[in-house]
Amino acid sequence: MGWLSEFFRSISDNYGHFFSWGDIAATLSDPVSWGIIGSLVLLEGLLSADNALVLAVMVRHLPKEQQKKALFYGILGAYIFRFLAIGLGTYLIEFTLVKVLGALYLFYIAYKGLFKGSGEEGHTENKGASFWKTVLLVELMDIAFSIDSVIAAFGLSSEVWVLFLGGILGVLMMRGVAQVFLKLIARFPELEQAAFLLIAIIAGKMLAGAFGYELPHAIFFTVLIAVFAGTMLYSAAKKKKEMDKQA
Repeated sequence: MGWLSEFFRSISDNYGHFFSWGDIAATLSDPVSWGIIGSLVLLEGLLSADNALVLAVMVRHLPKEQQKKALFYGILGAYIFRFLAIGLGTYLIEFTLVKVLGALYLFYIAYKGLFKGSGEEGHTENKGASFWKTVLLVELMDIAFSIDSVIAAFGLSSEVWVLFLGGILGVLMMRGVAQVFLKLIARFPELEQAAFLLIAIIAGKMLAGAFGYELPHAIFFTVLIAVFAGTMLYSAAKKKKEMDKQA
């Protein structure tokens, strides 16, 4: 049973990082950490903006004061899920097989988003459900939305506070400024596919890491900026070309 005690000790150590002021201070003072956190927030915003609308549809049958409560409880559930997933995941991601499986799953997500359409549950309805049943459904939907972004996050970092801050700010971003990202995607439609392209790059980074090669952060951030800036320039040029044709 030695492996079992080692497992629980490792998990306990991982969760201990959440309560270590040294780890918090190191994260907050490291520019690279903030670069990764910003990348996670950007990805969450682009990939999950329409998820906020799904959740709004799920609670709209409730009285207005209960709608806010249901969405607030959903945020709490998303945070608790991320706390549990990050503590466990930072242990599991050390195993080569887990990294390979995670990378393959992200490749699948990227493939589905780029070539098959994202298949979002944009028409989810929940008419007539009670308040607490609605809260439960919102919690489950939040967890479902979180799984892909949590796995993608492990492709970028294994630092618990980097992952957690990126996650909680991403969830707030999804709820608070969803309309901003939807307008951005409406103006540059290719940005949504660019986000899936970035997931494929993260998958490649995770797969390379499984075999001992770590992509330098500077290269990743350069690729990130190039993908999004290039996508917006391409989208703007494409739209201008279409308008010139119609003129």
